[in-house]
Amino acid sequence: MPEGHTIHRLAQDCTAAFARTAVRVTSPQGKFADSAALLDGTVLTTADAHGKHLFLGFGAAGNAAEDAAENPAWVHIHLGLFGKVAFGPVPAPPPTDTVRLRLANDTAHVDLRGPTTCALITDPEKRAIHDRLGPDPLRPDADPAAAHRRISRSRTTIAALLMDQKVIAGVGNVYRAEVLFRHGIDPYRPGKDLTPAEWDTIWQDLTALMREGVRNNRIDTVRPEHTPEAMGRPPRVDDHGGEVYVYRRANQPCHLCGGPICTAGLAARNLFWCPTCQKR
Repeated sequence: MPEGHTIHRLAQDCTAAFARTAVRVTSPQGKFADSAALLDGTVLTTADAHGKHLFLGFGAAGNAAEDAAENPAWVHIHLGLFGKVAFGPVPAPPPTDTVRLRLANDTAHVDLRGPTTCALITDPEKRAIHDRLGPDPLRPDADPAAAHRRISRSRTTIAALLMDQKVIAGVGNVYRAEVLFRHGIDPYRPGKDLTPAEWDTIWQDLTALMREGVRNNRIDTVRPEHTPEAMGRPPRVDDHGGEVYVYRRANQPCHLCGGPICTAGLAARNLFWCPTCQKR
C-alpha cells in the first residue's frame, strides 16, 4: 500500500497537470460513470492529501477557479493495496476496461485503476474523513501533540501505534520500521513508555523523511555516512527502490552493528528491526 508521501506527491502532480482547467472526466470501467458524468467539463480547483487519502476538488464549469472553489465537489480516492495511478500526455491512448477514472485536459491525462475507494463526496463528508484521521506529518495543520496524547495513554506497542491511521496518518510499514531503527527504539516498547522528547524526535524525523519522499518520489532513509558509496557496499535492489536500514532486510547484516535483521508479524504486517541497535 502506498505510504503518505506518495499520496501527497499525487496531489502535487494532479494540481500541476489539471488545476484551473476544465477537465474531461470519464469512467471506462463504468463503476464511477454516474459521478463522472456530473463532473465532466468542470474545473479541477485543487488537490488535497491527508495520510493515504487523496481528494480532488471540482467546481462549476466555466467559473473562475476562486469562485468554483467556494462549493467544491470532491473525488475521494484511497488506493488501498492494488490501486495504481498513471499520468501521460495527450492524445491519450484508448482506455482499457480496468480504468475506474480518467481525467484529461488539453495537455495531459491520468488513469486510476483498482482503488479501494473512488467516490464523489461533499465538503462535510470530506471534513468527516479528516476528523477521524490522526495528524499527518506532511500537512501544515498537523498537531503532533494530539498523536502523543493517544500514544502516551496506550499499552499498545509503538510499532502498532505508528501504523494506526487514527493516531498518525500516512505512516506505513517502511517509515514505521525505519524511523524506529534510526532512533534506536525497540518496536515492542509500549506507547506509554515513549518519552515526550523521543516522540518529538520521531515526529521531526518523519516530517523530514516524508518531505524528502515527496521530493524524490521514493523512500530513502539511510544517513549520508551509510549510503552504498560511503560504506563501499552494493546498492539495494528492490522494487521499493530506496536505501533503507531494516525494511525487507530480514537475516541480512545490519549496516551499523553487522548483526542479523529480524522480522516478525505484528498487526497483520511484517515488522523489521535490529535487536542489537534497538534494545529493549
